Amino acid sequence: MNILLTGGCGYIGSHVAVVLMSAGHQVFIVDDLSNSRRDVVGNIAEIAGRSPAFYEGDVGDVAFVRDIFRRHQIEAVIHLAGFKSVGESVQWPLKYYQNNICGSLGLFQAMEAESVSKLVFSSSATIYGDPQYLPVDEAHPQHVTNAYGRSKLHIEDMLRDISASRPSLGVVCLRYFNPVGAHDSGLIGEYPRGIPNNLMPYVVQVASGKREVLSVFGGDYPTPDGTGVRDFIHVMDLAEGHLAALNFLSSNKGWHAFNLGTGRGFSVLEMIRAFEKESGRTVPFRMAARREGDVACSYADVQSAERALKWKATRVLEDMCSSAWLFQNRLSTKD
Repeated sequence: MNILLTGGCGYIGSHVAVVLMSAGHQVFIVDDLSNSRRDVVGNIAEIAGRSPAFYEGDVGDVAFVRDIFRRHQIEAVIHLAGFKSVGESVQWPLKYYQNNICGSLGLFQAMEAESVSKLVFSSSATIYGDPQYLPVDEAHPQHVTNAYGRSKLHIEDMLRDISASRPSLGVVCLRYFNPVGAHDSGLIGEYPRGIPNNLMPYVVQVASGKREVLSVFGGDYPTPDGTGVRDFIHVMDLAEGHLAALNFLSSNKGWHAFNLGTGRGFSVLEMIRAFEKESGRTVPFRMAARREGDVACSYADVQSAERALKWKATRVLEDMCSSAWLFQNRLSTKD
């Protein structure tokens, strides 16, 4: 199948590209490189044994995207492109609405114009807000507290309306929990620009000596060790979930949403200890005040994805930590 992959040079997108190509699909990446690197295409090619096609540009540019659709007879879209920092979205909400929502709108217009009828969308568990019950299932009330999460929810709602108007359209919204880790080759992984926004890359940078100490935000939550608990999922399990969603769309139309997680939570301190064990390095940390908007505990109910997509996360926390450390060591060697 010929698949357009938006944001394919990013952290999650690069792993999705590898999984799709390993399954025999033809991948056409569109990425504006605003938060990614072009040399990732070469790393994808080294893993997959062949190179994906790459187009630098804006997914919201309807004419640009329509030309790619026509040129390559695109049959499905996996839409990952978008800004993703919760903190930045609070500071710059218009930036997030312009990029995430308007960019998606242009992409969907191009899909409709060219009669492309399969779409997998990268959504987020952020749309659930502070969990009212655990584990969080897809029917959980949606309570968005920031512009990033609201942009994801708006796009989900747009897709619900669009699919209702186009009976031929099949849409899967994948609500990610907390992707971590890297490909086993160490060639692709999470490589944030500037100060990392997520726990794992910060832990990795402290362990490597790039940063002095990790701040653990909140040690007084009602959890076993007082630190926040999250559902961490290996990025390769997550990537394989996209392939499962694509396969699901081969025989299903309409709008669907599924959680992608492991179904269990690990605390911040558990993550740190596991990483120290796998890397052989000490990760200095200090306790800090809670961050506004953080929740005590969140983990997924994954029964729907297991049942409908025939998919289940199989990699464990140790795999997440060891692969992230391998990727960091390869980066250090290159630098």
